[in-house]
Order: sequence, then structure tokens, then C-alpha cells
Amino acid sequence: MSLADAPVAKEGFYVTHFLTVKDQARSRDYYVRVLGAKVVMPQDPVCLKLANSWLILNVGGGPTPDKPEVILETPPNPNRLSSFLNLRVADIWACYKDWKSKGAEFLTEPLDNHGHEWRCYIRDPDGYIIEVGQFTPAAIKAFAEFKG
Repeated sequence: MSLADAPVAKEGFYVTHFLTVKDQARSRDYYVRVLGAKVVMPQDPVCLKLANSWLILNVGGGPTPDKPEVILETPPNPNRLSSFLNLRVADIWACYKDWKSKGAEFLTEPLDNHGHEWRCYIRDPDGYIIEVGQFTPAAIKAFAEFKG
């Protein structure tokens, strides 16, 4: 992949998620190996195409002129987070088996969430969690009725 593939909006905008990481190479390799991300820029920062979205991985640091009071750091406690990636998949059990075989550390196996979806979580090398979910037929039907 090249910079020509980078998320440069010609109109509207792209959604790109930024994660502060301790080790760019380790995190890049994790997202490529486990989730199949494609590398656009290998470092400083790492820019990845992840399915139909973008992920930026960079080390933390102190304030900058455009964010004068903000310090970027990895989660100090991996069990206390304020955000996470949320991936919607077509077959959660296939993803669970595939990603687990590639080294993903799941908190649990996929669990039924009140009949609306199957859901489980992965922890990445810096402690961030990634929700993996699959809507059930009942949820899809309810959504269609709501929109209908």
C-alpha cells in the first residue's frame, strides 16, 4: 500500500482512530497479523487501513501548540478505559477462532448479549480493548422495523 492509498478526503471526511502506543512496531505488527490491517505508513506515525476505516498508532508525548494542555499516554490501568474500537463482523465465531490462532487475547469467548448480538473483547498490546460483535437476526429485524 502506498501514500496514494492514505485517507486524504477529496470531499467530506474519513473517520480515523488514533491510539497512543508504547512501541509502534509491536502494535503495527499486532494489527497487521491479527486483524489483517494494511500498512500505509510504517512509523512516525504508523498509518493502517483497517477494513473500511483507518488507524493511526503513535507514541505518546507532551503538549504541542495545537493541544497545549494535552498529554498523550497509553492507558495507565488496562481495566479502566474511556474508549475502545468496535468491530462489527459477519461471523463472530470464525473471527474468534482465526484471531485467537494469531495471538489475540480475548477476555471471554463470544457471549450472547440479551439476544441482540454476540459480543466479546480482545486486549491489544497496550491494554486497549477491541469489541468484536455480530448482530443477531432479531436485532437486524428490529433495526429494519425501526428504520421502516
